[in-house]
Amino acid sequence: MKRIVIAPDSFKGTLEAREVCNIIAGEAKKLCPEAEILCIPMSDGGEGMCASYLSLIGGERRSLTVTGPKGGPVEAEYCILPDGSAVAEMAACAGLPLMGGELEPLTATTYGVGELIEHIAALGCGKLLLGLGGSATNDCGIGMAAALGYRFLDADGGDIAPMAGNLWKVEKILPPEHRPELQVRAACDVDNPLCGERGAAAVFGPQKGLKPEQIVPHDGAMAHFARVIEWDLGKDVAEVPGAGAAGGLGAGVLAFLDGELTPGIELLLDSVGFDEMLDTAELVITGEGRLDGQSMAGKVPVGVSRRAKAKGVPCIALAGCLGKGAELCLKEGISAYYACGPEGRDMEQLRDCCRRELAELAAKVLPEYM
Repeated sequence: MKRIVIAPDSFKGTLEAREVCNIIAGEAKKLCPEAEILCIPMSDGGEGMCASYLSLIGGERRSLTVTGPKGGPVEAEYCILPDGSAVAEMAACAGLPLMGGELEPLTATTYGVGELIEHIAALGCGKLLLGLGGSATNDCGIGMAAALGYRFLDADGGDIAPMAGNLWKVEKILPPEHRPELQVRAACDVDNPLCGERGAAAVFGPQKGLKPEQIVPHDGAMAHFARVIEWDLGKDVAEVPGAGAAGGLGAGVLAFLDGELTPGIELLLDSVGFDEMLDTAELVITGEGRLDGQSMAGKVPVGVSRRAKAKGVPCIALAGCLGKGAELCLKEGISAYYACGPEGRDMEQLRDCCRRELAELAAKVLPEYM
């Protein structure tokens, strides 16, 4: 019996990963009703991480009211897995959708992330998988750290409000007496360092509202903050791959939680025993909303295709659209890629037609491989 593994990410803003799986599986079943089709909805640490773990492993969905990125209360969902560990998304506390379209790059806070971590630690979970995708913040985790009891002082010894716009003022970091007793593995979907041309401000700052003239000064503020972290906490975080994730929250996880940064897709693939699933597979189908050069840096399609390549299983990618650098993915195990349509289309329009277009694309492409 033919075994097909379908393992896509969500198509951000339009389709959840499980919907993508179901649409592709439906078209595959029409072509080969007797095929064994395994649907594995994926996440690289961004949108849908909790949903992916719950659907694949099981567990309990919970929520907590925390401080949102604009300072008001938001309801943040997280989940407890059957082994007692927790999964949470920083975007549930400080994600772009919570900004309501009004970006505030120098004041948006990760304080709620710290509140959620403190709560999870108090439950006695012991381990936390924290997704870093989809952030609205640029604060290097200073807000998160403040919620955990860290204090930040200026040159005169005065306390500083823990926000991105004040990073350059920090001259002293005072840790709390007790940190949460929690082993944190942060799921990164990028490998960018904290500072420089590939850093958080330069690469991701504009999408969070940083104006062109603010990028260099804010990059300098982040570099200064990293130096203070090294002086006071003994951790050199500036050049660690993934430190620039979530507006520098990756660096904050390393500095303030003694955590670990791991490609989110690798965490999930290992958790579900993906390699074993490939032992008898004849085809892998993956995808995401936009396949481009950034897909090489810890995104779902390349994470999946690398595993498939190692097992000698053909892998194709179905995407919402293609961007610059998509061809690089062909070196990482993706045999071919296909897109529903051109990039740059209106999101409202896509929400209306995305399901039909993906079904049509699958119906057109799959006969070649099945």
